[in-house]
Amino acid sequence: MDRNDILGGNPLGVLVRLVVLSIVVGIVLSAFGITPANFFYNINIIARRIYDMGFGAVEWGLQYLALGAMVVVPIWLIARLVGLGRRSRDDR
Repeated sequence: MDRNDILGGNPLGVLVRLVVLSIVVGIVLSAFGITPANFFYNINIIARRIYDMGFGAVEWGLQYLALGAMVVVPIWLIARLVGLGRRSRDDR
């Protein structure tokens, strides 16, 4: 495997194509008002929102877990204690 296979052709030709393509894409992005600074700023905001959404969902789930556990765990505990009392009577 030589460098022509890795790069997809003559290295100088590939470099020229990448430069020209980069300039064309830069002109199009500039027409939409996108600059390198606001591009990375917006990527940062998107990453933070995704991060916050993930932990917001976990927080939401934990709130409902705690609320449900306040009812379910005491009922389960009472049922276990009553079941234990019945078993001890049956053993006699």
